[in-house]
Amino acid sequence: MGFKCGIVGLPNVGKSTLFNALTSTANAAAANYPFCTIEPNVARVAVPDYRLDELARVARSVKIVATQMEFVDIAGLVRGASQGEGLGNKFLGHVREVDALVHVVRCYESGDVTHVEGSVDPLRDIEIIDTELMLADLESIERRAENLAKQARIGNPEAKKEWPVVERVLEALQAGKPARDVTPSKDEAALYRSLQLLTAKPVMYVCNVDEESAADGNAYAQVVIDHARGEGAEAVVIAAEIEAQLSAMDDAEARADYLDMLGLEAAGLNRVIAAGYRLLGLITFLTAGEKETRAWTVADGASALEAAGSIHTDFAKGFIRAEVIPYDTYIELGGEQATKDAGKMRLEGRDYRVCDGDIMLFRFNV
Repeated sequence: MGFKCGIVGLPNVGKSTLFNALTSTANAAAANYPFCTIEPNVARVAVPDYRLDELARVARSVKIVATQMEFVDIAGLVRGASQGEGLGNKFLGHVREVDALVHVVRCYESGDVTHVEGSVDPLRDIEIIDTELMLADLESIERRAENLAKQARIGNPEAKKEWPVVERVLEALQAGKPARDVTPSKDEAALYRSLQLLTAKPVMYVCNVDEESAADGNAYAQVVIDHARGEGAEAVVIAAEIEAQLSAMDDAEARADYLDMLGLEAAGLNRVIAAGYRLLGLITFLTAGEKETRAWTVADGASALEAAGSIHTDFAKGFIRAEVIPYDTYIELGGEQATKDAGKMRLEGRDYRVCDGDIMLFRFNV
């Protein structure tokens, strides 16, 4: 399990440049005019994890397999997209297919790159995107509510069950609030997801700054960071042009030196993924052996049974137990057998809550 992030924003804010840099591809046409991205470009990228190399070294693994995530570069949105302006209908359709939104906001001045609204104003730009998504959701939920009301009047039990959720979402949208402000109960969660609401998706803001502001940000970026904090969202400061330069460097040492010169601890990809994992509540568990060392992504709070099922359904069907070793213990003691000999390997049942960095071996019988 990885996750699928849709890169969204107004035209000419750096979405395609960022996409190209993050995925080290040239699939997205980065150009100084609106709608240069017409169909969504999709790329799967390996999730960086420093633990994999060290774990593979200790386990003497032949192969390393990182977990994957997808980036989807989606066409720019303009005012009126909910009514079909620009490429609105295509944009909104593609947004429904992703797990989270990476909202790129322009946070730099430039006479070379035009702004579709004529000036740089991050909060205005965010409001445009939010408004169009909410209007699209409102139109969708109003149609659904009208049909539900008819069904409820004739005693349809499913309609009566669905109505309380739809009513709360409708009230939020009519008040100018996103659907994610509505918190469904555990019993309502599946129904809420089935509504496929655009504004129910978690959001990460990427502040695209000039190169000089890459390390510390700038006043524009701070406005976005404060806005994100107020929403309980994530915000990452990135200079897309720097990321493009990094992606062109084949030598890892050269990349590290360049980052150090700029005062950056990590490349943008690493920071976007870390923020995305926090946003979606994801963690990584690991498997290790002579054949391969592999990373697996599950939701924070996942059980050992669910983790087993993420590898193969047979692992879950015939689950017997999980053998668990914390990453630090495995490395410190020098591998699986040494950990067993020291009595540090735990045997856990199906309800065990997986921790980030757990090294797991599943015993099963089908």
